[in-house]
Amino acid sequence: MKKINIAIDGPAGAGKSTVAKLVAKELGYLYIDTGAMYRAITYKSMELGFDLKDQIALNEYLLKHPISFLSDSGQQKVFIASEDVTEKIRTPEVTNNVSLVSAHPLIRKTMVSMQRELAKNVNVVMDGRDIGTNVLPQAQLKVFLTASIEQRASRRYQELLAKGYKANLEQIKNELFLRDKKDQERAVDPLKKADDAILIDTSGLSIEEVVKRIQKYI
Repeated sequence: MKKINIAIDGPAGAGKSTVAKLVAKELGYLYIDTGAMYRAITYKSMELGFDLKDQIALNEYLLKHPISFLSDSGQQKVFIASEDVTEKIRTPEVTNNVSLVSAHPLIRKTMVSMQRELAKNVNVVMDGRDIGTNVLPQAQLKVFLTASIEQRASRRYQELLAKGYKANLEQIKNELFLRDKKDQERAVDPLKKADDAILIDTSGLSIEEVVKRIQKYI
C-alpha cells in the first residue's frame, strides 16, 4: 500500500509543530519535526563548543550521531547521540542560532537524507520550511501556514513565559523578522510555499480551527 505523506511548511511561530502534531495524532501517523532536528544539532554543537560556521565539523558529528524520535506516553521525544534533548533545544540561545546552522548545505543534505528515510516506509506528517518544495515534493497534501509577525511574536512570547524564560515582545518580533529574512534568502532550500500547497493564514484562528481546516483537505 502506498504510504501517505503530509507536508506542513511555514515561518517560525505560525503554529506548524503544534498543528502537525495534532494532525498526526488524529490520523495515527508518525510526526516528524524537522525543525527539532536542526535545533538538536545546533544545541549539541553549542554544548561541545564547535564553531557554528564550521559545517564540515558539524556534519561529521551529525553523521556519527543520527537524530531519532521516540513517542513516550503520547509525547514525542528528540534524541541525538542517545541524549534526550527534547526540552534543551527550545531555549532562546538555540532559537537564535539555528538559522545559521540550518543554512549550511552539508547539514541540509544530511538532514534531508535522514528525513526522507524516516518517511519512506510509514505514513507521516512532517513540518518544516522546505518539506513540500524539497524534502517530500511528492507529498499527497501540502499545507503552508502563515500568520502576521505580531501574532507569531505574541505566541512565542507566551510560550517562553510559560516555560519560565524571561522574554521581551519587541525583541522577539525583531528576531522573527531576521529569522524570516535568513530563511527566505538562504541559498539552499529557502523557505517558500510550494506551488501546489494550500495556504492557511492562522492569524486569529485557534489551533483546533486550523487542524479542522486541514482535516477537511485530508
